[in-house]
Amino acid sequence: MIEAIGRNVIFSWEWLKDFLLLWVNAFANAITPPFRKKDILAQLYFVANQSLPIVALCVSFAAIVTIIEASFHMKLVVKDDSLVPGFAALLILRELGAVLAALLVTSRVGAGLAAEVGSMKITEQIDALKALGIDPVRFLVVPRLIASILGVMVLTIFSNFVCILGAMLVSIFSLGFTAGAFLSAMNQFVEFKDLLFAMIKGACFGAVIPIVSCHYGFRCEAGAEGVGRATTNSVVASSILIIILDFILAWIFSHFY
Repeated sequence: MIEAIGRNVIFSWEWLKDFLLLWVNAFANAITPPFRKKDILAQLYFVANQSLPIVALCVSFAAIVTIIEASFHMKLVVKDDSLVPGFAALLILRELGAVLAALLVTSRVGAGLAAEVGSMKITEQIDALKALGIDPVRFLVVPRLIASILGVMVLTIFSNFVCILGAMLVSIFSLGFTAGAFLSAMNQFVEFKDLLFAMIKGACFGAVIPIVSCHYGFRCEAGAEGVGRATTNSVVASSILIIILDFILAWIFSHFY
């Protein structure tokens, strides 16, 4: 039993050390030239443009559920739902838009990155890059890191816009609000810094996804089972880190409201 505990401690320490080293190395290379613009643009297209449909679909339904549930419970408790647009817009901008977009990108993009890098690992393509004197972190991780940061920021803005639009349409056609009343109520609660903080959250979430995915890809074990395990672990770890990071950022931003 003691031996098993010791092995787990050593494994956890090695995992954490490799993860932190990858993080530092990736960010150091991301801010130093040369920048592989073509690869960054290709990854940005994969992260942002190809994720737009699923993000739009999912956040639309999330906004509908949010506004309907908020109205129902406000009528139930205080017999008045006039403040629902403001509360819903605040929840969307501060939490829903950024977190939902990041989690959806994690399930789509993060899984793909882990599988791609893991497949390269077990087929010795990463060893071939090292033999040619090419840094795998600069070649594989950095373009995906930059693209993911920018892409999730864009998707955060997009998801916030779609969420608010969906909430406004439901308010107009189902809850009896006018567009002017919705926007007026929203204006009482929402400030520009809410959108700014949401963008910062999106950038931080976007940085988590490729680092975690590539980390698990680099540590992928041989065989199809190894690739599947790396992919699953990367999505789970990224989702957990995004939720924890959201709590930390929300606590920090609360000092500026």
